[in-house]
Amino acid sequence: MARTALVLGAGLGGLVAAETLRKLLPATDRVIAVDRAAEHYFPPSLLWLMVGRRTPADFTRPLARLAGRGVTFRQGSVTRIDAQGRRVDIDGQTLSADALVVALGAEYAPEAIPGLKEGGLDFYTLDGAAAVRDALAGFAGGRIVFLTAAPMYKCPAAPYEAALLVEDFLRRRGIRNSTTLEFFAAEPQPMSVAGPAVGAAVRGMIEARGIAYRPEHQVKAVDAAAHRIEFANGASTDYDLLLYVPPHRAPVVVREAGLTNEAGWIPVDRHTLQTQFEGVFAIGDITTIPLKMGRPLPKAGVFAHGQAETVANNIAHAWTGKGAPRRFDGHGMCFIEAGGGRAGIGKGDFYDEPTPRVDIRPPSLFWHAGKILYEKYWLYRRF
Repeated sequence: MARTALVLGAGLGGLVAAETLRKLLPATDRVIAVDRAAEHYFPPSLLWLMVGRRTPADFTRPLARLAGRGVTFRQGSVTRIDAQGRRVDIDGQTLSADALVVALGAEYAPEAIPGLKEGGLDFYTLDGAAAVRDALAGFAGGRIVFLTAAPMYKCPAAPYEAALLVEDFLRRRGIRNSTTLEFFAAEPQPMSVAGPAVGAAVRGMIEARGIAYRPEHQVKAVDAAAHRIEFANGASTDYDLLLYVPPHRAPVVVREAGLTNEAGWIPVDRHTLQTQFEGVFAIGDITTIPLKMGRPLPKAGVFAHGQAETVANNIAHAWTGKGAPRRFDGHGMCFIEAGGGRAGIGKGDFYDEPTPRVDIRPPSLFWHAGKILYEKYWLYRRF
């Protein structure tokens, strides 16, 4: 009997889930991937786009190419999810599935902070990173402020990488001495879940480059006309260029489906990624997995990748009886771009208790080369 596996979202996790399912399932079973975009882009490369080291064409690929790997691609918007019945409406057409993998990611909500969208540039999107590139190209000196608008966001290292890459960019352009850089963070330290040692190391990288770091500053509002930021603690600051990470939330279609908890994210089994509904799994940024130390597992591509492989293998095992069940173990790593052709790397066991066990290696040419090679490998391997 032919079965259908339906993957909602073709970002890092969704892509891995769809292609792994296709590899493991019989040809008679269908694997369908759905995404509202026509193209996939490799998110870590946004940082390089921002400072002119990449063009969008360098790291985007058409999702129609999934057909060459045996995956049916449907471009369209998910308008309704019936988790109990494993039925999904895509632009008015209903698709039914024997297994449903929700990988729709986190959506961005800059409008949640008055004036933020109008007053700054969001470097977490393709258009936003391109806008930052253009703004930096015309920047002649002044005050640049980096801002994380909420304490929880995906790619925990990315805002700090952005600050370091921009500082390097300004230095190469010869205008670093005429520019003040300041980082206002909603969180108490960089990469909080990774522990105080990692946080101190990343903060040290930031401050060593003359970037002032202001933790625990929750933005309240931005006055776009006056170029002024107001914080919940009563502090305020002016800026000439504001670069920010927006607040995140789960897409409304997921919240309406009854999949989310009171915090607005999908709770899953930490090892199998099963939701409360039979045959329905969720992976990546849309999930919440509490850790012993009181914070959730960070939202990061490396975890989405590992979760996708776990879910795909377990669906294939359940349907075919081949292989063995897998458990997602919370291990992960990420590069930390530092500018100057160097990058560090942090890796460890985020399920370790009572706190994650994470080590960080200092920036080097070696790890930067590793990040470049991984970008090339990802695009070649998936497309």
